[in-house]
Amino acid sequence: MSNEDNEPATERRPIFMAVEPQLFVTNVEASCDYYADKLGFTVAFLYGDPPYYGQIYRDGVQLNLRQVDRLPFDQTFRSAEEDALSATILVEDVAALAAEYEASGATFHQQLRTEEWGTSTIIVSDPDGNLIAFAG
Repeated sequence: MSNEDNEPATERRPIFMAVEPQLFVTNVEASCDYYADKLGFTVAFLYGDPPYYGQIYRDGVQLNLRQVDRLPFDQTFRSAEEDALSATILVEDVAALAAEYEASGATFHQQLRTEEWGTSTIIVSDPDGNLIAFAG
C-alpha cells in the first residue's frame, strides 16, 4: 500500500505495553494482605461484594488475583523439583529485595542464588502456593 504521494506506507505493528499475570487464590482479601504486608505491593483495586478479583502493584509491575474455589494446580506440581512459576519479575537489586523479604517474613521457596547463566534469583511463595521469581 502507499499514501497519496506514492510513497510506501509504513506498517506499524502493535506495541506490547505490559503484562498482568493472573494468579489463582482461595481468598483474594487474604492474598492482598500477604502481598502488601510481606512483599511490599499495594492494592490497586478489589472487585465484587464480597471481593473475588483484585489487582496489586509495586513500581511498574501489576499482578491480578482471581479467587477460585479450587486451585487449578496440584501442590506437587509446584514442588521443589518443578519450580512451576506463576510469574517472574525482573528487579534491579535482587540481593536487597531478598533482604527486604527476609525481614518481612515472606515465605521463600528458594533463597538467593546465582543461576548457571549468571542471573541472581529468589523465589517466594504466596499462601496458595503461587511461586513468584524475582531475577536480576
